[in-house]
Amino acid sequence: MSPKRIILMYISEVSGHRNAALSIEKAVRILEPNAEILNINAFNYTNPVAEKVTNSIYMGIIKMAPKIWDYLYDNPKIARRVERTKKKIHKANSPKLKKLFDRFNPDMVICTQAFPCGMVADYKDTYGSSLPLVAVLTDYVPHSYWIYDSVDYYITPSEDVGNKLINKGVSRHKVKSLGIPFDPKFSEPLDREKLLHKYKLNPSIPVVLIMGGGQGLGPIKTIVRTLEKTKVDIQEIVVTGTNKKLYKTLKRRIKKYKKKILLFGYAQHINELMHLADIVVSKPGGVTTAEVLAKGKPMIIIKPLPGQEANNTRYLAEKGAAIKLDKAKKINLVIDDLVNSPHKLNRLSEAAKNISKPNSSSDIARLILDLTFVRSSISLNEAPRAKARGFLKP
Repeated sequence: MSPKRIILMYISEVSGHRNAALSIEKAVRILEPNAEILNINAFNYTNPVAEKVTNSIYMGIIKMAPKIWDYLYDNPKIARRVERTKKKIHKANSPKLKKLFDRFNPDMVICTQAFPCGMVADYKDTYGSSLPLVAVLTDYVPHSYWIYDSVDYYITPSEDVGNKLINKGVSRHKVKSLGIPFDPKFSEPLDREKLLHKYKLNPSIPVVLIMGGGQGLGPIKTIVRTLEKTKVDIQEIVVTGTNKKLYKTLKRRIKKYKKKILLFGYAQHINELMHLADIVVSKPGGVTTAEVLAKGKPMIIIKPLPGQEANNTRYLAEKGAAIKLDKAKKINLVIDDLVNSPHKLNRLSEAAKNISKPNSSSDIARLILDLTFVRSSISLNEAPRAKARGFLKP
């Protein structure tokens, strides 16, 4: 049988959506080394100039006017108003997608963000294509921009999110609650003692990991400054992502601080740093959240942005896996309380483990490969066997 041919689509180079796509690719290659996979920034592929403009506008809104994003995000009225414009954009993109699909001839397309998912769904409608399309949600809210009849399967972070999709009209058989995909290395066992020695950290002092996503957003400077006030002794690991300005500022300042602080920019070894942490202070991006849960780490979220961050925070707090804090200047009080109350840390850790899906990427990869097997089988007139395996619905 010929190698599986799979296209993964995301938007934005520094994003959880891209990391999710890369994680799925890695998991598929582990199970099927001969698979032929394209991992594409769909917006850049179809509209490179528009992508840069849109990303700039989005980051500007998030930083300067987050309430506007809160209004736009998952607003049914806005979704209806932009439907016609969205269809025009998708229709204009369809010829480029057709060239790509005709050339690569994929067995399946997987999208980790709603925009490319809509592009491919409208392509299928425009050309009457039966190309299997899988939507992979990477946040704990299934907003309206994900809903298309042409999507064959939805992979959701949790059963709760799956049920919300069903309530929005998605057929139950299309929903698979397998979790948010993240790099399989986060589920691999690590030796904490060796890591403590590697990073020259004291094994008897709690470690607090502070992150702001890939772009180093959030009140990280305030957090680090405020943690100088903790009554308990702590060690800090700070990751600034691609935010070079923040990195340079902290590098100058931490020399004056009393706490031991390890500072990193864009780090490829977050799995090690997270394994070392007793507490994680982070933005609640979907992929980061999945990694933290898989590690069973207590999480503190400070003033989440409206939209997906607020929804992710609400889910984690309701499940008892995270603490939401509205003011960064109070982080020292929360850390003091947690370090002095091991039972609270244990409760947060257990709650994280209870809702984690540590094998999400490999489970998603297996589903994808099974579905591509079904597609190949159908082309060989083997639909009865596919139906017997439960992948085809009558």
